[in-house]
Amino acid sequence: MKSEAKKKLQRACVLFAAFCIVFSSMRRLKAAEEKTLSVLSIATFDVDATPPVGFMMAYDRAVRVDELGLRCRGIAILGAGEPIVLCAVDWIGIANESQDVFRERIAKAAGTSPSRVAVHTLHQHDAPRCDFSAESLLHQIGASDLGAHDGSFARELINRLVREIESSIAKATPITHAGFGSAFVRDVASNRRIQDETGQVIATRFSTTRDEKLRALPDGIIDPELSSVSFWNGETPVAVLSYYACHPQSYYRTGIPNPDFPGIARFMRSQDAPGPLYIHFNGAGGNVGAGKYNDGSKENRMVLATRVADAMRESFKATQKFEVSSTQVKWETTPVSLPLAKHLDREKLTTELKEWDGVTYWGAPDKLAWLLRCESGHTIDLSCLTVGTVRILHMPGELFVEYQLAAKAMRPDLQVAMAAYGDYGPGYIGTAEAYGQGGYETSERASNVAPETEAVLMSGIRTLLQVDEATK
Repeated sequence: MKSEAKKKLQRACVLFAAFCIVFSSMRRLKAAEEKTLSVLSIATFDVDATPPVGFMMAYDRAVRVDELGLRCRGIAILGAGEPIVLCAVDWIGIANESQDVFRERIAKAAGTSPSRVAVHTLHQHDAPRCDFSAESLLHQIGASDLGAHDGSFARELINRLVREIESSIAKATPITHAGFGSAFVRDVASNRRIQDETGQVIATRFSTTRDEKLRALPDGIIDPELSSVSFWNGETPVAVLSYYACHPQSYYRTGIPNPDFPGIARFMRSQDAPGPLYIHFNGAGGNVGAGKYNDGSKENRMVLATRVADAMRESFKATQKFEVSSTQVKWETTPVSLPLAKHLDREKLTTELKEWDGVTYWGAPDKLAWLLRCESGHTIDLSCLTVGTVRILHMPGELFVEYQLAAKAMRPDLQVAMAAYGDYGPGYIGTAEAYGQGGYETSERASNVAPETEAVLMSGIRTLLQVDEATK
């Protein structure tokens, strides 16, 4: 009996010792995991996004590649829950299923979920567009010429981008501080929609405006502020993100892929203050362009670029740094369904699809793709990155600047910036009032959404900025 009791005691001791070892190991693993999560870091990535000679861009085929090409660059924020990825591409637009594929592949490379990835374009016109949904529709009818909807180069870019993100995450840089600064951009932006005393649009001041009378008119409704959000390792800046709302065209249809004046301004900053990765996002510039200050002359490209670069420099100098930890970085999303424009007719677009010429910019492939996507119940993620008191909103389409101004007015206690030109499927997104005022931007050709879209987006912005909570 004594021998049996002794054996039971020995077994109990062994089990207890094993339990202690397992418990201790679990505690160490948990502590290591918590430590990893608490260390905030940034991985930067930068990939050439310039199409090859012969490839169809938005309007023309590339005839040659010049000194300054197109970039796809961004950051992955690590340590604040699942990674957060922000990506800016020097293309005219990434729409519909292409948005899904970009975000899904980026998310897999970064070890996160697609809802925590934002992909935006800067909307340069001598650059590709990308819409895998439109491409699929053209394949279904046996189209021999996919035109700008040929997705082969986009897929090749995505493969290179994935490899670059995986590599960059392995060598991420710890982040101790973040910063926010702003400065006015002088003599670049002006509102495109020239209205009479009743509010009706009587002329459009496009990016190139040769009519001196139109150029002499006031700026109109714009947001002249360029905002910079920066991430630092001690005294060393790692990444600088800038936000400014304006169509990025000085002139185009050259057949030469180029990032136009915002991309040149970004390049100028990388040369006069090398070190961090400079990433630029186009804000809500759907109804804003350089027309007042641009007659289309070739030398004006550098004039506009220099003015934007000056504001980038001034906003960085004005930056207020603050210590930041993983608990101060958050990511919120709210999915929305955008009301379809009433002029989109499935039967008509299906017929027109078979007659598409392979060149027309807005046409049946992209419009039908958007219509089918909406009818399937697809939603678009609006998202917001929180970094201390900074809020960065990520929005779809060619958004009117009124949305950006409204967002800033909703939370004057915060530093609010906005990136538009996310999902390009909706096309232009005007205010509800604008749809009754005429003009190109809210025409059937340009906009794929209904006036009711304003209420949907404003509600989403209020949710992301927690406006109701802030006013309690």
